[in-house]
Amino acid sequence: MRDFIEIKNSLLKLLEEKLPAYFYYHSLDHTKYVLQKVQEIAKHELIRDDHQLILLKIAALYHDVGYIVSYINHEEESCKILQEHQDFIGLGNDDLDVIKRMIMATKIPQNPKNNLECILADADLEYLGTNHFKRIGDLLFKELKHLDISLTPQKWVRVQIDFLENHRYYTAYCLKEKTPIKQNNLNELKGIKL
Repeated sequence: MRDFIEIKNSLLKLLEEKLPAYFYYHSLDHTKYVLQKVQEIAKHELIRDDHQLILLKIAALYHDVGYIVSYINHEEESCKILQEHQDFIGLGNDDLDVIKRMIMATKIPQNPKNNLECILADADLEYLGTNHFKRIGDLLFKELKHLDISLTPQKWVRVQIDFLENHRYYTAYCLKEKTPIKQNNLNELKGIKL
């Protein structure tokens, strides 16, 4: 397998060049954030296997690259791009399939089937249970508003309430550490006068 730094630099350069500017949330920063969070969550979930960690990091890098092709079904597009890069990365078919399943586990509604998929799914939406929730949510609102001008701040509050009420974390670490903060964020949203 190619050195991870080369894989990372190549993918980040692709996003920088091809990702539309109106992706305020699904941005280069989001990809970097998810990469950081998979490593943090994996550490708490006691993932010690170097090979599994590399696969997780590649999945984090590629999970949203499909946005350079399409907003709809971007996960499937991410998997296609990953497959196109298989030889560059030096991935065997088994590893390719493992990463594709991790990417697909981030599709809403999330449905991860194993620990690695749970880690990526949680890393992707980790911000819901943090103090960055409002700031990051504002970026998502701005992005969605660009795609749908009928989205109002009032509708957005209702969308977020519904999303938070239906979201769950999967890893023991996020269940314990992030769920209480997510509940506080939900309570704050419910306190907004519409």
